[in-house]
Amino acid sequence: MTKKIDVAEIFGSDVFDDATMKERLPKKIYKELKQTIAVGGELDSHVAEVVANAMKDWAIEKGATHYTHWFQPLTGITAEKHDAFITPTDDGGVILEFSGKELIKGEPDGSSFPSGGLRATFEARGYTAWDCTSPAFVHESPSGTSVLCIPTIFCSYTGEALDKKTPLLRSMEALNVQALRLIRAFGDTEAQRVTTSVGPEQEYFLVDKDTYNQREDLIFAGRTLFGAPAPKGQELDDHYFGSIKERVSAYMNDLNEELWKLGVTAKTQHNEVAPAQHELAPIYNTTNIATDHNQLVMETMKKVALRHNLVCLLHEKPFAGINGSGKHNNWSMSTDTGVNLLDPGTTPHQNKQFLLILSAILKAVDEYAPLLRESAANPGNDHRLGANEAPPAIISIFLGEQLEDVLNQLCEKGEATSSKMGGKLDVGVSTVPSFMKDATDRNRTSPFAFTGNKFEFRMVGSTASIADPNTVLNTIVAETLSQAADVLEASDDPIMAAHDLTKQWIGEHIRIIFNGNGYSDEWVEEAERRGLPNIKNMVDALECLTEENTIALFEKHKVMTRVELTSRQEVGYETYAKAINIEARTMIDMAKKQIVPAVIKYTTTVAQSVAAVKAVGADASVQEKSLAEISANLVALNEALAKLEAATNKAAAIEDPKAQAVAYRDEVFTAMADLRTPADALEMLVDKEVWPFPTYADLLFNV
Repeated sequence: MTKKIDVAEIFGSDVFDDATMKERLPKKIYKELKQTIAVGGELDSHVAEVVANAMKDWAIEKGATHYTHWFQPLTGITAEKHDAFITPTDDGGVILEFSGKELIKGEPDGSSFPSGGLRATFEARGYTAWDCTSPAFVHESPSGTSVLCIPTIFCSYTGEALDKKTPLLRSMEALNVQALRLIRAFGDTEAQRVTTSVGPEQEYFLVDKDTYNQREDLIFAGRTLFGAPAPKGQELDDHYFGSIKERVSAYMNDLNEELWKLGVTAKTQHNEVAPAQHELAPIYNTTNIATDHNQLVMETMKKVALRHNLVCLLHEKPFAGINGSGKHNNWSMSTDTGVNLLDPGTTPHQNKQFLLILSAILKAVDEYAPLLRESAANPGNDHRLGANEAPPAIISIFLGEQLEDVLNQLCEKGEATSSKMGGKLDVGVSTVPSFMKDATDRNRTSPFAFTGNKFEFRMVGSTASIADPNTVLNTIVAETLSQAADVLEASDDPIMAAHDLTKQWIGEHIRIIFNGNGYSDEWVEEAERRGLPNIKNMVDALECLTEENTIALFEKHKVMTRVELTSRQEVGYETYAKAINIEARTMIDMAKKQIVPAVIKYTTTVAQSVAAVKAVGADASVQEKSLAEISANLVALNEALAKLEAATNKAAAIEDPKAQAVAYRDEVFTAMADLRTPADALEMLVDKEVWPFPTYADLLFNV
């Protein structure tokens, strides 16, 4: 029997949220904290002291014995160090304490986190600092021990950001400053803050844990490094939005319950395109909170899966030949008075503020396309972007028929006088009511698509932190909004200046708009004619981080410094090299210890069969042909294995991070593909009972 969940009762029950603060904090303290959250500024120490005590009491009531500053280093995942609430007393006992100082600042060992040269190994000190705009929460443990988690930033002793959260918060502030300037020029005197919001849709695979445990590549690399296609894949489209299997449904129910307790607004769940693939989508939240929540989503997905003897795979391409997993980053910006600045309204052609902001986004995406591409770069995403499936590695923007028509009017006529409407949809069935259509269709192939009142950045990889793409989005849009505000503030007629600037920017950046099929080869050719960059891999994507225009952009808006950008580039090269090195060495290990012995064993059996059949004078041509095919592929595998070992050892000896990453991309990755080809061929020739690990059919259709 399915357990009933009282969603309203449990939602946010493990979060020190606004309602809890209002209940537990003195009214004056609550107001001061809310003021700090709303408009920024330094939190007074006396407020922090009261908040810390209330937070501690609440957490202890929830079963917590420890607290941790929960942060997001450059590993892309979260980190935590647990400290108990206990303080010794003179009589040999303990009391439970948690001070304002402990709430605001922590001091973890920063020496072993990636820093890209910002910190030497012997320089261990780093600081975590409370992000009071993201609520604390209690992480429950099945054992009954819970931990109070306090979302924080992480910086070095010398003040550089060692995490993904700090630049994100800086970028949010930069966009707030410039967006306020712009809307002030349009006469908005009420709004005090502009915030960006994000709703990240998370794709993932579920496989049986017992089957997973037999795949060394899944354990070490998160993806299958060997594997012939199953007889059935996704070609029938029968899994997409199909009936959810009972075992998966039970997992989703438990996942939702865990996330709802943490205040994560898990809203939509469904089967995705590939077999064993699924998706979870939350409701929008402020960008830094959405970033925290997405990390919690990924952690909770993996934790809950184990309870159901499942494993959640978040790798961008766990299986060759079928769709991989992404994370659609739905991005918008709104005022604290409730105005969505990306809402075109019912008559977009008359909404001059929206049209200027839209043109500013076109300009930002066009001019900083390589930077946006880099923000979605990781080793796993190289298998998706510009490779075997969409979205392509080419940045373009889909606007839809309505907005494209408005922009065309501005370019061709000098002004827009009308907007296309959606009209009614009548399906021709009398019992089905007609309803109003949207003003435009959707485009699933576009990497950056306008979807009504937001932009959907579809390039982001499923394992990635959404901090990186949103830091870039916020910063590049802050820059073009800044340029627009400069023009409007200097004009005697800001509205006319806005009209002229909108028309100018649309004309200059119309090349970035593409409403067609982004999957097609024709688009690749067309994009090249337009001069749009096509950056196909992470190593090339990292180049732009240290270009002078990138450094000038981030330093102007105080989001990242030259040294912080340089460090992230170096971390990126190191991350790529380490990921490919692990994959290569895993392939070598599996080939040597599993595939080759299994094939030799089976070859012996077939050879014995040939001899036995010939001994009785029968036709052994079938056995001989099989033996020849297996032997030829085994020889090819052995040669490819030797080449991969040599290439891996050579790349590992390179000291320069960029040169090493290039070697892993050009030599090791190529050698890995050469090894996989004969191995996958052998899988189709060798008896399934002899093959040393589960096949794609076992993995994808066994849940």
